[in-house]
Amino acid sequence: MQWQKCRIPSWMCRSVLVATLLMQGRFSVVCQAQDPLVLVSSFASGAEGGITAFRLQKSAARLTQVHRTSPVPQPFFFDVSPDRRQLFSIHAETFGGPATEELAAWKLDAATGMLTPVNRRTTRGTASCFVEVDRSGRMVLCANYASGSVVAWRIQPDGSLSEPSAFVQHRGSSVNPSRQQEPHAHCFVVSPDNRFAYAADLGTDQVLCYRVNPETGALQPSAQPFVRTMPGAGPRHLTFDPVGRHMYVINELLNSVTMFDFQPETGFLTEQQTISTLPADFQGESYCADLKITPNGRFLYGTNRGHDSLAMYSLAADGRLTLIGIQPSGGKGPQNLAITRDGQLLLCGNMPGNRLMIFRIDQQTGRLTASGEGIEIPGPSCIRILD
Repeated sequence: MQWQKCRIPSWMCRSVLVATLLMQGRFSVVCQAQDPLVLVSSFASGAEGGITAFRLQKSAARLTQVHRTSPVPQPFFFDVSPDRRQLFSIHAETFGGPATEELAAWKLDAATGMLTPVNRRTTRGTASCFVEVDRSGRMVLCANYASGSVVAWRIQPDGSLSEPSAFVQHRGSSVNPSRQQEPHAHCFVVSPDNRFAYAADLGTDQVLCYRVNPETGALQPSAQPFVRTMPGAGPRHLTFDPVGRHMYVINELLNSVTMFDFQPETGFLTEQQTISTLPADFQGESYCADLKITPNGRFLYGTNRGHDSLAMYSLAADGRLTLIGIQPSGGKGPQNLAITRDGQLLLCGNMPGNRLMIFRIDQQTGRLTASGEGIEIPGPSCIRILD
């Protein structure tokens, strides 16, 4: 019998059928994994506001646009469900205005990046700035910056959002007279075990902890309801290491990263280290935005808006950070980061610079090397890689 070639999706290469055919000598197989889909929101009004889908060719570190959903007004932040069938994005006709904003539910075609609207629900707040789907895909969380609150919804079986299932108004202030006169919730992140959710509040210098119930969509203060950062730090975004033993918080106002030990049994946090994101001799104005850790837990990267750079750190076994160096971000105002699942590439959205950059990650040193000049896109504010 003659050999025949067939091209099949990579997932089928592991199937029993293909293994049987290979043993019988009936096929030679060329496995082709599809290039990952990359979704990027454009923080803009009118037709410029939208969510664009790209294919990422990893070997060439190149993005090719495949679809754009527009207009989507002011989609500052979004997240994708674990099954990749749904996307939830901020929807704001006037971002941070007097009117409450909305969260939009979309049906996502992960093959094409096409979005189909499902429904929208109020966020009960203004300048809604962060969205996270819990790890079970049954609940969505959101932080409202200007009004200083957090909110949750249940995801219905048809992919629509329920009415808000929980709402908490933060209280308090801190020492910065221009930025911390009231609460400003800036992110709301679920713990690796899906039992807790942590909200970084820039206005109160606190990380607040809640117990989550994906069945009901409820939020309850945990036994340790909050921890404080350094006065005036302005905690903005946070993330966990892959093992789930440490939490890292990037502080917008004092340009630093704080590391906490995390106790998954209780949800308790214990501060261990704070390290700067800027050169010691820097004298200008700069504000941190985002941070991401490589999937292998070896390196962490944080953004500096103003200095327009990426701070690079190595992680020790105990979670402590050592600065590797500081790399230009390739544009103005690095806002959001994303790292491929294999840890080879880092994407950076320079939002006011209207430029999306790709960097290669050195697997030994953690240093970044820009791949090309990037691509122009209006206001890239949030990036998700589906690989």
